[in-house]
Amino acid sequence: MSGTLTSSAQRLPQTIEPASASPTARLDTEYQPFPGEDGRDWRQQHIEIPLMLWLMKLPRHRRVLEIGCGRGVALPVLARRLAPLRLVGVDIAFSFLCEARERVRAAGVSAELIWADARDLPFEDASFDVVIDFGTLFHISRSANGLAQIGRVLAPEGVFVTETRVSQLLSHPVRSRGRSIPWEATSLLAPARTAWLWESRKRIEPLRGASLRGASLRGT
Repeated sequence: MSGTLTSSAQRLPQTIEPASASPTARLDTEYQPFPGEDGRDWRQQHIEIPLMLWLMKLPRHRRVLEIGCGRGVALPVLARRLAPLRLVGVDIAFSFLCEARERVRAAGVSAELIWADARDLPFEDASFDVVIDFGTLFHISRSANGLAQIGRVLAPEGVFVTETRVSQLLSHPVRSRGRSIPWEATSLLAPARTAWLWESRKRIEPLRGASLRGASLRGT
């Protein structure tokens, strides 16, 4: 069934076990997260996300996935403004998902939180209509694999929204230096909108006879 989790998914349980109890706990040590900043979180919630949703013209009542959801700052805003049929947040850091769960509960909104790697998303093909990334692809190794996964889980005509290199340079001038998204690695995402700090790509059909996995990532 479209939208279901594959067997590799790590759904955040109601009673959270220590991360070391899981065979995927090693994922926590691979990505070096950014520290939390109250001022940054407030700006993201009240200014950046509403502006992005308006500029990118994102549709309401769709299936929405945020990769690298971190502490869940964006999830309540996305829930209220997009009224999604399904809202999922994925992150590689188990500890951040614990914080995200409390934030979502406090906000009184519904969101699924999945412990997983953006480069190996545990969802079936075409599971989402909108995928949002607030910079994760700029800061992980093998980001082309993550981009391929995004193309795979997007439904035809689905939209991927991410921050631009300009946005990253303004937010993280040292850490993002020399980094970019390898758009050339995928044949499934075509340019749609650009608004200085954000850009969107639309999921297109692969060439006839090519599988989603085969068309998603060139050279693998």
